[in-house]
Amino acid sequence: MALNQRRIKILNLIREDGHAKVQDLSRIFNVTNVTIRQDLEVLEEMGYIQREHGGAFLKDVGTFAKTGQLFNQTHIEEKKEIARKAVSFIRENDTIILDSGSTTTEIAKLLTEGKSLTVITNALNIALILGENHNINLIVTGGEFKAPTLSLTGEMAANSIKGLHANKLFLATAGISSDMRLTYPSLSDLVVKSTMIQSADEVFLVADSSKIGNSSFASLGPISLVHTLITDNRIDEEAIKRIEKQQVKILY
Repeated sequence: MALNQRRIKILNLIREDGHAKVQDLSRIFNVTNVTIRQDLEVLEEMGYIQREHGGAFLKDVGTFAKTGQLFNQTHIEEKKEIARKAVSFIRENDTIILDSGSTTTEIAKLLTEGKSLTVITNALNIALILGENHNINLIVTGGEFKAPTLSLTGEMAANSIKGLHANKLFLATAGISSDMRLTYPSLSDLVVKSTMIQSADEVFLVADSSKIGNSSFASLGPISLVHTLITDNRIDEEAIKRIEKQQVKILY
């Protein structure tokens, strides 16, 4: 059974947040509750989700929190290369923000020894990676927990960052749309990422080239919100031209 665009977006949202309510989805996609229930029935029949009263949740969602594994584990080698490049910009005594995500997790793994840093993060798995390092002053936000991304989100997470100052932010994204906008599967992260950007002197977007040309449900804003994109060498020439036109430096 083929999935239409709305059902794909609903599935991506549930894969991001771990669950969703019928009423919320109805409001977001501007369709009736009946239509959303039909969408969820199809997604359940295909084995992606499990319905419950008033909504649905991702199958085996509890395993992410128990194992500490992220849902998205694709293009890992590219993400490791991006992380190595990103770490070269981190200086002794820097205060940095590590956004939640699989690429930023690879950055955290490279910070387990060495420099004295202050690290602000909304990712619980990153906090666990860095927590035993006595050289790192670790600040973890509050917020609503999302099991598939092992992250904390929403207004509470954003408020935890307000008033803090960072030298550098390493930002994640689900997609960079054809019109050069940063996009995400869920609305809940937008306020957090926006606050992170406002709190940092320099913003590095860490995204493998498969993200370029992909568009998710919610838009944070133009790619020009960031100063530098660190990606892999599979990025095509046309994408390079379009991104550089937005005054964004590209490293790959």
